[in-house]
Amino acid sequence: MKQRTRRWLTGTLVALVATWFCLLGYIGWAMRQPPEVFGRVMSRMPMPAFFLFPFETMWSQARRGHLDVGDIAPDFTVKTLDTRTPVSLASLWATRPVVLVFGSYT
Repeated sequence: MKQRTRRWLTGTLVALVATWFCLLGYIGWAMRQPPEVFGRVMSRMPMPAFFLFPFETMWSQARRGHLDVGDIAPDFTVKTLDTRTPVSLASLWATRPVVLVFGSYT
Protein backbone atom coordinates (compact mmCIF):
# COMPACT_ATOMS: atom_id res chain seq x y z
CA MET A 1 0.00 0.00 0.00
CA LYS A 2 1.35 3.42 -0.84
CA GLN A 3 2.38 5.77 1.94
CA ARG A 4 -0.17 8.40 0.84
CA THR A 5 -3.06 5.91 0.85
CA ARG A 6 -2.04 4.55 4.26
CA ARG A 7 -1.88 8.07 5.70
CA TRP A 8 -5.32 8.90 4.23
CA LEU A 9 -6.85 5.70 5.65
CA THR A 10 -5.33 6.34 9.08
CA GLY A 11 -6.62 9.92 9.14
CA THR A 12 -10.08 8.82 8.04
CA LEU A 13 -10.19 6.07 10.67
CA VAL A 14 -9.10 8.48 13.42
CA ALA A 15 -11.78 10.97 12.33
CA LEU A 16 -14.49 8.28 12.33
CA VAL A 17 -13.50 7.00 15.78
CA ALA A 18 -13.43 10.55 17.17
CA THR A 19 -16.88 11.23 15.68
CA TRP A 20 -18.21 7.98 17.15
CA PHE A 21 -16.96 8.92 20.64
CA CYS A 22 -18.43 12.43 20.33
CA LEU A 23 -21.84 11.02 19.37
CA LEU A 24 -21.57 8.43 22.15
CA GLY A 25 -20.98 11.25 24.65
CA TYR A 26 -23.90 13.24 23.24
CA ILE A 27 -26.27 10.29 23.52
CA GLY A 28 -25.03 9.57 27.05
CA TRP A 29 -25.68 13.20 27.99
CA ALA A 30 -29.17 13.05 26.46
CA MET A 31 -30.05 9.92 28.44
CA ARG A 32 -29.40 11.79 31.70
CA GLN A 33 -31.72 14.68 30.78
CA PRO A 34 -35.46 15.05 31.50
CA PRO A 35 -37.76 12.95 29.28
CA GLU A 36 -38.70 15.92 27.08
CA VAL A 37 -35.07 16.59 26.11
CA PHE A 38 -34.25 12.90 25.67
CA GLY A 39 -37.33 12.40 23.49
CA ARG A 40 -36.40 15.35 21.30
CA VAL A 41 -32.86 14.02 20.80
CA MET A 42 -34.01 10.46 20.06
CA SER A 43 -36.71 11.59 17.64
CA ARG A 44 -33.99 13.08 15.44
CA MET A 45 -31.68 10.07 15.71
CA PRO A 46 -31.23 8.34 12.34
CA MET A 47 -32.12 4.64 12.27
CA PRO A 48 -28.56 3.37 11.56
CA ALA A 49 -27.43 4.93 14.86
CA PHE A 50 -29.41 2.31 16.75
CA PHE A 51 -27.08 -0.33 15.28
CA LEU A 52 -23.88 1.62 15.96
CA PHE A 53 -24.30 2.51 19.63
CA PRO A 54 -24.96 0.33 22.72
CA PHE A 55 -28.25 2.01 23.65
CA GLU A 56 -29.50 -0.64 26.08
CA THR A 57 -26.29 -0.68 28.10
CA MET A 58 -26.09 3.10 28.14
CA TRP A 59 -29.74 3.41 29.20
CA SER A 60 -29.28 0.92 32.05
CA GLN A 61 -26.29 2.86 33.36
CA ALA A 62 -27.90 6.29 32.91
CA ARG A 63 -31.14 5.38 34.72
CA ARG A 64 -29.72 3.03 37.34
CA GLY A 65 -30.27 5.35 40.29
CA HIS A 66 -28.57 5.31 43.65
CA LEU A 67 -30.87 3.22 45.83
CA ASP A 68 -29.94 -0.10 47.35
CA VAL A 69 -32.26 -2.82 48.60
CA GLY A 70 -33.61 -1.78 51.98
CA ASP A 71 -33.09 1.98 51.47
CA ILE A 72 -35.96 4.32 52.25
CA ALA A 73 -37.70 5.55 49.09
CA PRO A 74 -37.11 9.23 48.30
CA ASP A 75 -40.09 11.50 48.87
CA PHE A 76 -41.98 12.70 45.80
CA THR A 77 -45.30 14.33 45.03
CA VAL A 78 -47.77 13.22 42.35
CA LYS A 79 -51.28 14.26 41.36
CA THR A 80 -54.09 11.77 41.91
CA LEU A 81 -56.04 10.58 38.90
CA ASP A 82 -59.48 11.32 40.28
CA THR A 83 -59.13 14.73 41.94
CA ARG A 84 -55.81 15.98 40.55
CA THR A 85 -54.74 17.02 44.05
CA PRO A 86 -51.07 16.55 44.92
CA VAL A 87 -50.21 13.69 47.25
CA SER A 88 -46.81 13.25 48.87
CA LEU A 89 -45.30 9.83 49.50
CA ALA A 90 -44.22 10.91 52.99
CA SER A 91 -47.81 11.77 53.90
CA LEU A 92 -48.90 8.24 52.98
CA TRP A 93 -46.29 6.23 54.82
CA ALA A 94 -46.73 8.26 58.02
CA THR A 95 -49.97 6.38 58.75
CA ARG A 96 -49.62 3.01 56.97
CA PRO A 97 -47.25 0.93 54.87
CA VAL A 98 -47.01 1.87 51.19
CA VAL A 99 -46.32 -0.44 48.25
CA LEU A 100 -45.22 1.11 44.96
CA VAL A 101 -45.98 -0.94 41.88
CA PHE A 102 -44.58 0.17 38.54
CA GLY A 103 -45.71 -1.78 35.54
CA SER A 104 -48.31 -2.36 32.93
CA TYR A 105 -51.55 -4.29 33.37
CA THR A 106 -52.34 -4.89 29.72
